[in-house]
Amino acid sequence: MGGLKNSHVRDSKLDMISKIHSVVPYGFAGKLVEVEGDMNKGLPAFNIVGMANKTINEARERVRSAIVNSDFSFPDKKVTINLAPAELPKDGAYLDLPIALSVLVLSGQLIRSDTRGKMFVGELSLDGEVKPVRGIINIVETAKKAGYQEIYVPVKNLPQAALVPEMTVYGVATLQELFLALKNQVTLPQAMMDGKTPGGAKNETKEPILDHIRGQKLAKRAMEIAIAGHHNILISGPPGAGKTLLAKAGANLLPDLTPDEMIDITKLYSIAGLTTGEAVTSRPFRSPHHTASAPSVIGGATGPGEISLAHKGILFLDEIPEFPRSVLEALRQPLEDKQITISRANRKSVYPADFMLVATMNPCPCGYLGDPTHECKCTETQIQNYQKKLSGPLFDRIDMNISVEKVNNADLRAPLPSTATEHNVVKNTITGAIARQRARYGQDGKYNSSLSSFEVSQLLKMEPAAEKILAGASEQLELSARAYFKTIKVAQTIADLDGAEMILAKHLTEALTFRRR
Repeated sequence: MGGLKNSHVRDSKLDMISKIHSVVPYGFAGKLVEVEGDMNKGLPAFNIVGMANKTINEARERVRSAIVNSDFSFPDKKVTINLAPAELPKDGAYLDLPIALSVLVLSGQLIRSDTRGKMFVGELSLDGEVKPVRGIINIVETAKKAGYQEIYVPVKNLPQAALVPEMTVYGVATLQELFLALKNQVTLPQAMMDGKTPGGAKNETKEPILDHIRGQKLAKRAMEIAIAGHHNILISGPPGAGKTLLAKAGANLLPDLTPDEMIDITKLYSIAGLTTGEAVTSRPFRSPHHTASAPSVIGGATGPGEISLAHKGILFLDEIPEFPRSVLEALRQPLEDKQITISRANRKSVYPADFMLVATMNPCPCGYLGDPTHECKCTETQIQNYQKKLSGPLFDRIDMNISVEKVNNADLRAPLPSTATEHNVVKNTITGAIARQRARYGQDGKYNSSLSSFEVSQLLKMEPAAEKILAGASEQLELSARAYFKTIKVAQTIADLDGAEMILAKHLTEALTFRRR
């Protein structure tokens, strides 16, 4: 009899426990969280435990008000919510909705079977509205990998959540609406995608085209090569030479996003809080100011930085010597690894950072060194110190380096063309070169610039005359091993633009014109 009595006690206690499943973003991925609820007799209290930060602790007031203002009753007992696993740091308002559901289950307004096998995420306002959250793609992907087939998200997050294929996603507008849906009394908006990409918002309008740039034939050719092979490029020249215009026109030459790239970029922008609704459908063009701090450029505890927001696009550093040395040196590792690892005391996050660096600089602090129409007033020491701000190791990671001259004012007065003839021709040539790289490497998004030294040796072919030129230039220019292979990769891109089957002498000769300091 004693054993039977104890069994009834255990069952009674289990009936007072609720478990709601959720996910929180964690770096570029997500972590499962189990929201456990317990209700006991005693003085009325509402406590949240389990490594919750201030934002989640404040959920007590949001959840209580949302429940009451949605015409539900909040229990006048001691309610304890545990966010498991307890050792996982949690922040943000992602768990408001699952905490509210846990309370409704504890108080008997919902039953456990109503929420079984489902996952929930969302922030609650005081009136019970379910507000959008950041990192929704991370959340849905994590739920899918964990074996869940249904997830309930804020209705404004539906367009992004729908990017994840083979997952049933329901959009929730209010807590009361969700309650009625779980009771099969209303139907929620649903997005069950098959991997097709929905329409979205362009990240940024990039209007300049090559036809708008006066002269600068060599610079335009260099930008064509850089875009085709995803090569980092440094453009040096006096003020007003069109360096910034070249960079922005280059952004307009970038190829369209693939579906996988769109998901990755939208994830990053969602984590950063730059978008919670529509998908990002154009390649990023990020242009941080030279006063930007290292965490804002590299990334930090609050999320991805500019180098990750430029993933699969362009990071434009205008007047690169003006950036703090610490910021520039921090670029060395992601330029090689195509990702950034951010370590903090209690967590480590890894974000992708496969960007193309486009940088500009003046030849000297005043900008007029070598300008025939303006006198340079800088001392030799000032010029050397200015140019040395770009360290050797960082310069070694830049594939192409070109100098541009100021365009004559008379040429600037010529009327602009009404059509983008030159731009369209170059873009078509770039599209063909990218298609050749895709065929050679058997995958989207892999460019000549991303090849390892081993892959260069195995996959790229060079005629004997080109090899002889490279051997001589390597000694004469004292190329480092990294610069040696970068020269070959730039030559391969030129060959791809030319439609050649291998690197010819003329391709390598042209590549060497962009390899100097």
